[in-house]
Amino acid sequence: MKAMILKNLCSLAENPTPLDFTDVPEPVPAEKELLIKVETCGVCHTELDEIEGRTPPSELPMILGHQVVGIVVELGSGSDEFVVGDRVGVAWIFSACGNCHFCRSGLENLCPEFKATGRDVNGGYAEYMTVSQDFAHPIPAVFTAWQAAPLLCAGAIGYRSLQLTGLIDGQKLGLTGFGASAHLVLKMVKQRYPNLDVFVFARSPKEQEFAIELGAVWSGDTMDITPSHLDAIIDTTPVWKTVVEALKNLLPGGRLVINAIRKEDYDKDYLLNLDYPTHLWLEKEIKSVANVCRRDVREFLNLAAEIPLTPEVQEFALDEANTALVELKQRKIHGAKVLRIGY
Repeated sequence: MKAMILKNLCSLAENPTPLDFTDVPEPVPAEKELLIKVETCGVCHTELDEIEGRTPPSELPMILGHQVVGIVVELGSGSDEFVVGDRVGVAWIFSACGNCHFCRSGLENLCPEFKATGRDVNGGYAEYMTVSQDFAHPIPAVFTAWQAAPLLCAGAIGYRSLQLTGLIDGQKLGLTGFGASAHLVLKMVKQRYPNLDVFVFARSPKEQEFAIELGAVWSGDTMDITPSHLDAIIDTTPVWKTVVEALKNLLPGGRLVINAIRKEDYDKDYLLNLDYPTHLWLEKEIKSVANVCRRDVREFLNLAAEIPLTPEVQEFALDEANTALVELKQRKIHGAKVLRIGY
């Protein structure tokens, strides 16, 4: 089968083609696994973190990709949750132990044996992949494959982030960074919370304009002060500067939720600007988002189908994955990027 393979870690600035388009053996489903013919796979900022070594794969070479939508074409022995022909999705959570305190309490995202699709096991930048039936998700019929792919990570992690804000209708939400996840959160908020105002911080004027088109009441630069202070802010960026700047815009008791797997080190000195009375006093708090649970994915897919919530999508062929990644690195963003593979 054809796949885009990461063989070595590198900087995209120095090597804009880190993935090799090559032939690899087609995987074989083990007990209670599914063989999926991949139709689409979303392109995520986490792939940049993997390639550049901030969140490196557990081994190399590795097939990246964790927003996978495809058709079940073969069942491993004992598989009984799906049938051949079903359309399923695979998200960032590939597996967890199922036995630890976190798994038993519904927090499998914190499991010490958590394995990530496309980081710890081969993912969806390929024509086929395998996954345990327990970690495959039915795709609602209302979605096409390319609409569904971004929902599996950008959407599901955005849903978890919104849950962690604790917001209720009538309050004010800020979104820092306006890529795949944030634009889905904005769409979701406009449907679920008609009286909740959304304020968007983004560096690019195009992203600011896009946010207003989707229903934000205000948009500005990440350094700007909002017309009124906010009850919660979700930060989807990979930098530290936005953390400090966001805290200035929170109301007393407000919460900053950081929706990012890593923060890059190049602007870490910006934390020296953190001033306790300005940024943290009056019971402001910071909460991070770690991975997703299966429950997050299932609940969000069902919610998105009810709305229905469809992402803005840019499509690329599988062998154009490097181009999509470089554009993401350069913040050439308008919604979500997906690889077109098997349709």
